[in-house]
Amino acid sequence: MAEAVQTGVSFEHVVKVYAKGQKPAVDDFTFEVLPGEFLVLVGPSGCGKSTTLRMVAGLELPTSGRIMIGARDVTNLPPKDRDIAMVFQNYALYPHMTVRENMSFALRLRHVPKPEIARRVDAAAETLGLTSYLDRLPKALSGGQRQRVAVGRAIVREPAVFLFDEPLSNLDAKMRVEMRAEIVRLHHRLGATMIYVTHDQTEAMTMGDRIVVMEGGRIQQAAPPLEVYDHPANKFVASFIGTPPMNLLPPGVLDLGRTVGVRPEHLRVFPAADAPEGALLAHVDIVEPLGAETLVHAVLDARKTPVVARVPGSTVIQHGDAIALVPDMSKAVKFTS
Repeated sequence: MAEAVQTGVSFEHVVKVYAKGQKPAVDDFTFEVLPGEFLVLVGPSGCGKSTTLRMVAGLELPTSGRIMIGARDVTNLPPKDRDIAMVFQNYALYPHMTVRENMSFALRLRHVPKPEIARRVDAAAETLGLTSYLDRLPKALSGGQRQRVAVGRAIVREPAVFLFDEPLSNLDAKMRVEMRAEIVRLHHRLGATMIYVTHDQTEAMTMGDRIVVMEGGRIQQAAPPLEVYDHPANKFVASFIGTPPMNLLPPGVLDLGRTVGVRPEHLRVFPAADAPEGALLAHVDIVEPLGAETLVHAVLDARKTPVVARVPGSTVIQHGDAIALVPDMSKAVKFTS
């Protein structure tokens, strides 16, 4: 494939309101996607992430604000003039066309010379492991292979910006992991700017150079994945990022007068009989053995607050056990509100 021309994307106070009097779907979104960056927009359903992506694509127009791709103001341009390529959740392949025909369709509409079309399709097929499937119809492919074709169709256009709208949602768990890795490798090869939307925080953490956590149409935090994980900006981010999410201990539990966030791996677990001084006493509710590790769901005795601790898989612990929990306060996050 040809080396990508790296182009950034800028949002300047972008607002999207679907009907007068309604709360904005996207509210004062101001952000700069760096040239060549893999940016992930993540958040729960209805947070505005897909609407934001669709405004970059030109499928939705902002109510106010401006969107720039490189030095061009594309706010009101039609999709075909934006130099973007989009991969959707559904594969949107033409069932009567072969893989080669699906991948080349947009280029043929643009009257790209046939030798150039062949070069691009063959290169994309080799990159995605589709060379031996070029003459097959979509119905003869697996879900993962169909999604590769959809990605290939975007690659051959050699756009300035790739847009991915929850492209892995229809795949099974094993295939999602494989396709996550494939898309990351593709980004490394092409060096292109990519904006990826997902509700799956595991995808966000493992794929993005930076992630933008959204809720209520607004940016809650924008930072590299590990910074978001270790230093969430607020309680929403703390409760959304992480599997399981950060424990939020209400004011008074640790005598600090504020909510304290502690990741499950930062809670040490002892039998109640061996409780260190200052430990939080609790009773085990549910035990989830996962092999290398076990998740211990417990309820604090004092405030009836549910907490989750991550312990080695060899730990012997059962429902109903009385335990003591000691948080690593050097890794804790204190929230002011």
